[in-house]
Amino acid sequence: MSFKSRESETSNLKTILAAKLNLRRSRYQVAQLLIRVSKDLYGVVMKLPEIETALSNPDFQYRLKAISALKAYDSDTAVPILVATLKDPEFLVRSFVARGLGTQQTAASFAALLEMTKFDDTPNVRAEAANSLSLFGQVSISHLVSVFCQDDHWLVRRSILAALEELDCPQELVEVCNEALIGEDLTVQEAAIDSLASLADSSHHADVLDRLLTLAQSQSPRLRTRVAHALQKFDEPQAQSALIELRQDTALQVVAAALEDLFDR
Repeated sequence: MSFKSRESETSNLKTILAAKLNLRRSRYQVAQLLIRVSKDLYGVVMKLPEIETALSNPDFQYRLKAISALKAYDSDTAVPILVATLKDPEFLVRSFVARGLGTQQTAASFAALLEMTKFDDTPNVRAEAANSLSLFGQVSISHLVSVFCQDDHWLVRRSILAALEELDCPQELVEVCNEALIGEDLTVQEAAIDSLASLADSSHHADVLDRLLTLAQSQSPRLRTRVAHALQKFDEPQAQSALIELRQDTALQVVAAALEDLFDR
């Protein structure tokens, strides 16, 4: 590889890492603003005319307070207002809308969340919408799988993987894990291996073990590290043999992961 090619690859990697850092900061911003807004509204119920006025304020923090205040109202009142705010220009407001729709569960809020997962232009919002969609339970599973297959953004996919683990749907979880593992994002692949490991005690035990044994030969040290952790949940001889091999890996982090079960005994 030429110097210029290495320089270009390094530049691309820096760009990707910077983008991921910015998205993590975005989620942190949402959490911090939610805490701040909750404190501001503690013990105070905004009246509907006040909410409507705040929602038209150009300062998005007023709109955030209005969206948060809707939790004091029933679904018949809150959902139409939340749905009317789906296109707010500030992504933090739309993130709050997604959270609100997850707690105000109606057919209209479900449909609105589906729209957000498919059409919002901000990954953070789509991830929040997917998480809220999962709060509807089993009815959301097929939709989450569909969104996962159509949206390859790492934040959305990791949110859906975590949600499906909570929903106790092993067949669908295996399906999205396999989809994740043929993708290109390492963070999603790592999460998929962790999710597969969570199925060690399920009816998919054998299939999961076969997949992990294949992944133990991955070219990525990060993935082999995850596999080393995952295989410790399996007692089969082939799993133990794979761990013995991983303890002799060329990457120190893989060796350390594969040795963990020995120290825990």
